[in-house]
Amino acid sequence: SELIDDFTKMPEKTVLDTIEMRWQGLKILRKRLGDKNLDFKHYGGYELFNSKTEFKICSEKINHFNSIIYKLLGKTNCYSILEPKKLPFKTISGVIFNKYEGQLDSGRMLNNLINLARQFDITILNGICVSEINSLSGSVELLTNNGVFSASKVIVATNGFVNQLLKIKDVNPARAQVLITKPIKNLNIKGTFHYQEGYYYFRNIDNRILLGGGRNLDFKKETTTTEGLNLKIQTQLDELLSNIILPNTSYEVDYRWSGIMGVGSEKKPIIKIVQPNVLAAVRMGGMGIAIGSLVGKLAAKEID
Repeated sequence: SELIDDFTKMPEKTVLDTIEMRWQGLKILRKRLGDKNLDFKHYGGYELFNSKTEFKICSEKINHFNSIIYKLLGKTNCYSILEPKKLPFKTISGVIFNKYEGQLDSGRMLNNLINLARQFDITILNGICVSEINSLSGSVELLTNNGVFSASKVIVATNGFVNQLLKIKDVNPARAQVLITKPIKNLNIKGTFHYQEGYYYFRNIDNRILLGGGRNLDFKKETTTTEGLNLKIQTQLDELLSNIILPNTSYEVDYRWSGIMGVGSEKKPIIKIVQPNVLAAVRMGGMGIAIGSLVGKLAAKEID
């Protein structure tokens, strides 16, 4: 359903390019770190439908999208229909399975990327707040809370926060609400699950359920760089968890938090020189893990 929606909002080439970028980005990431260092699990992905009408529309497009994926990536029979009774969820009228989707541990990924950077003597400075970027003759000046830094080239990859430093059209912050349960005994849910055009996403992580989404309930309030919880959305996440995902299971929520994404009218990232020796690599569209490694590679090549 998310792809169908994308084709109504974006040019066909943009959608196809973004699909390919997801695949190529993950290939780079997996090759760079190795699946063990990502805790990569190839459990597949599931889209859940509670509307028979929407499920019918999407299921009739399966052959069309399988053809697209084959032409783009050489992968056969990506999507298929799955009987809802095979999954432990309530009030689900249809399921479409994506056999090529997987999941990884983003915290482990980040730690191992930092370790890899250290092996190449790359210095990572945390807690530095950049307030201004100025292109000079042959260099770039960064004004910060810890003095002035100078560089020959700068890549700004702060995604949803980019307009605090640069004026980039069509990049807006998008806050995402998330929660995770405490460990659940005998949890029989494995995979990544999408619901309502991808506005909701949940997955197992060890024996917990991580659930996020609901931004479509309050777009205006969630267009912000301020961290925080939206009660309206958190309430909806609780209802989805108790009524559909874990209807017959005892559980407790362990943590709730938010994160800031960068979105725009298109999902394809922006990778461009915005002033002499300064490049923006932003608008990940909620796909940063999938496409980030490729975006980094393309950004480095563009500014070289």
